[in-house]
Amino acid sequence: MEASDLEAVEKLHQAYERLLKEVNHVVIGQHKVVEELMISLLAGGHCLLVGVPGLAKTLIVHTLADTLNLSFNRVQFTPDLMPADITGTDVIQEDKITGNRDFKFLAGPVFANVVLADEINRTPPKTQAALLEAMQEHQVTAGGRKHKLPVPFFVLATQNPIEQEGTYPLPEAQLDRFMFEIKVEYPTEEEEFAIVRQTTSDESYAIKKILELDELLSFQSLVRRVPVADHVIRYAMQFARMTRIIATDDARAADIPDFIREYVSWGAGPRASQNLVLGAKARAILHGRLYVSTDDVRAVAHPVLRHRIITNFNAEADGMSPDKIVDRLIELIPVDSSQEKLDGRLPQVFRSADAR
Repeated sequence: MEASDLEAVEKLHQAYERLLKEVNHVVIGQHKVVEELMISLLAGGHCLLVGVPGLAKTLIVHTLADTLNLSFNRVQFTPDLMPADITGTDVIQEDKITGNRDFKFLAGPVFANVVLADEINRTPPKTQAALLEAMQEHQVTAGGRKHKLPVPFFVLATQNPIEQEGTYPLPEAQLDRFMFEIKVEYPTEEEEFAIVRQTTSDESYAIKKILELDELLSFQSLVRRVPVADHVIRYAMQFARMTRIIATDDARAADIPDFIREYVSWGAGPRASQNLVLGAKARAILHGRLYVSTDDVRAVAHPVLRHRIITNFNAEADGMSPDKIVDRLIELIPVDSSQEKLDGRLPQVFRSADAR
């Protein structure tokens, strides 16, 4: 990395410390959620936030957008929401001077840097598909014309895990477009005390801008330039590859752990490996480090994999969630050459890219 990149890493780390303090003025607790959101934003990915109502999911997203000086729109997804309600539509407008009529595109709420898709699983697949194009292609098609979305563009969607009646579960293809699935947990007793005390008073706080738009774009570019060792890439790959019960050859089949065969019906694809490495890079520079370690990969393994591992009935009966499967993979996959098993059952994580 060049000297300017090293200075940028230190600048980002200092900005992140200020951002956390700024967010804490409005959001009590949820430090892990804020960190994972920032990692995803730096890596250019979208997030799915899962948590029961009242855990400040909307407030966290809105506050983060304010501190980063990004435009923000919130869309409440409902069963009667149509694609044009979020993407926009062509309308006929008359020129009062000439009397000519022409179509003009009226942009929908998706045209913002940060779009909060509230309760995304409450809208039909047709509307979900329209959002999928925006997430993947960063554009909207209306009337046969393509309209580019603002840069940067992030979709932060929420889901309620306790109410499934009248919902439209997201298909695996769209779930895979989300870099992270972030679990928003209940606050601790002390955090809840602080929340109640703060929100039942007349105190208010004006959020300060920590980063500008061009700075965020430069930090996103910096993430791609962070070097990563071959063994870290191979380490990240094993988390995805070991979840696949369908092997392409007999040698690969021997690497699949028994608990994966027992509990997993479908594993993570190559996009999981990409997001593990990108997330690890973003986390490294967020904490002011110029290198990526296996610790960074483990830190992002749960949000990257929990929505990409499809468990079967055996897992449900035994209480084996995707998070518990990731925990077991963390225990199984060696983190350095001294822990690598010699029986040949696990892949050689610590060989170089040129090794045969």
